[in-house]
Amino acid sequence: MPSLFSASPFSAPFSASFPSRDSVVAALRAAGCVFAEDEAELLLAAARTAEELTALVDRRVAGLPLELVLGWAEFRGLRIAVAPGVFVPRRRTEFLVTEALAHAPDAAVVVDLCCGSGAVAAALAAGLDRPEVHAADVDPAAVRCARGNLVAAGGRVYAGDLFAALPDAVRGRVDILAANVPYVPTGEVGLLPAEARDHEPLVALDGGTDGLDVLRRVAAEAPRWLAPGGCLLVETSERQAPAAVDTFVRAGLTTRLAVCEELYAHVVIGVAE
Repeated sequence: MPSLFSASPFSAPFSASFPSRDSVVAALRAAGCVFAEDEAELLLAAARTAEELTALVDRRVAGLPLELVLGWAEFRGLRIAVAPGVFVPRRRTEFLVTEALAHAPDAAVVVDLCCGSGAVAAALAAGLDRPEVHAADVDPAAVRCARGNLVAAGGRVYAGDLFAALPDAVRGRVDILAANVPYVPTGEVGLLPAEARDHEPLVALDGGTDGLDVLRRVAAEAPRWLAPGGCLLVETSERQAPAAVDTFVRAGLTTRLAVCEELYAHVVIGVAE
């Protein structure tokens, strides 16, 4: 692919000066970036040289998610490192963290299943008083990424399938169990925006025929891992919420649905007896 600026006034040697903010905005807007002005500011701040800026903008114009171009995503005020092949944390998932902290502000043991980059665990650790933090993911790329993001929190990250990845010493002690499970129905994965469909792992998106396969597995086993009064929190869609709530109830959890209209976020919360 030719350089973004190859046919622009910036085809002259870049050592002279940076391309202007307006030119970056124009290039991003032409590529269909809805928030071109905001993205331009981030790309300009990230580039140390004109050549770096050109490379960053070219990658964004080619369709790479902004977070992967920058190498980080903002999540509840934290800068979370992300890498190719790792699920990018969504702003709506911040609501799950808010609900978890409201329910268990003194949580001592936190587990983040399907952790991806480890954003949820990092945000929970930042909002609590030095909790014991555990996280797990089946994807090795996610595990590597999460380990880097959870170093400061002293978090331990495991590779494996859901609860099978966790140490037995955690069983029955978990105050907050966050599980941002994949919940896109298999038949709808192809309808996702290209940024997700083409650049994020299928295992982090595909939730099975009705999107609830992994949620059901987590809910069924969660009571054996939660401490008395501990809570399980799972994000889902508005359409799936009634079935997800029923799944939690059948697992023996005291259940409620929390909704944030602003973020279009739906979180099912189940509390162990």
